[in-house]
Amino acid sequence: MTSEYRHIPVLLTECIDALKLSDHPVFVDATLGFAGHSFEAAKALGAEGLLIGVDQDEVALTEAAAKLETIPEGARPALALLRGNFGDLDDLLASCEIPGIDAILFDLGVSSVQIDTQSRGFSFKENGPLDMRMDPGKQTLTAEEIVNTYNAADLTRIIRSYSDEKWASRIADFIVKARAEAPIEESGQLVDVIKAAIPASARRAGGHPAKRTFQALRIEVNSELTVLRRGLDAAVRWLNPGGIIAVISYHSLEDRIVKDTFASFADRCTCPPDIPVCVCGKQPVLDLITRKPLLPSAEEIERNPRSRSAKLRVARKR
Repeated sequence: MTSEYRHIPVLLTECIDALKLSDHPVFVDATLGFAGHSFEAAKALGAEGLLIGVDQDEVALTEAAAKLETIPEGARPALALLRGNFGDLDDLLASCEIPGIDAILFDLGVSSVQIDTQSRGFSFKENGPLDMRMDPGKQTLTAEEIVNTYNAADLTRIIRSYSDEKWASRIADFIVKARAEAPIEESGQLVDVIKAAIPASARRAGGHPAKRTFQALRIEVNSELTVLRRGLDAAVRWLNPGGIIAVISYHSLEDRIVKDTFASFADRCTCPPDIPVCVCGKQPVLDLITRKPLLPSAEEIERNPRSRSAKLRVARKR
């Protein structure tokens, strides 16, 4: 595997421990990538298990299959590697003709291959076309289209809502002004506009000045938050009793959705708070295993800086 396709799985030990795969023979990796987590999961499942991997990237699926097939046949679970988005989990799992699943993992965010491949346009550190589509074969909306056609109000809303960028309005105004002179077609052009919009004193703190805006554009292009809600709801429906759901998030918007979704399934009662006994009859669906998210150790962060913002939440279906 070339350096372009290297991927270090985040919170690997914590995930494998939480999923308890020896007791859960049907496992879904909803964000397969290059099988960083699934390689260890497959060994824990063994020959009696079934590993279902989902990914939008055809290259990732090919690489993942090759890696998983290095496990000896007698120790390797059955594999079903599916191309698709976890927002379509209902259809994907239905295609496997299984009644339910026993464990599922979501490792959210952009994979290393997407960040590191210039032609995908995800990175603010490397110049490339402003694309940012997770699945270019199926998606039409690109970051370039957003940057060059959305009005200042919509750009401000996206940047502020999806990244909590303090300078959202100013960045939007600078984008509109810059594109009036020439279309903004490459990530390097956009980085320059963002740097010009943020005052020098503010650029000296808080990491790369374009990081938040690029995150916001990526979320808008891929409808990431809507897709996440849909995927989590489907996962809970498909889980068998006692099944485990584990989710790694990388920014506060994702983590809030995961936390709120788990809470909504763990406490479904809709009775007024002044009623001493529940009369609505809505029973909890999930038990929270992690009241607070698990975080990477200092050693892991040093080994893999991209794990710094990771949070792992785990729940069990009743």
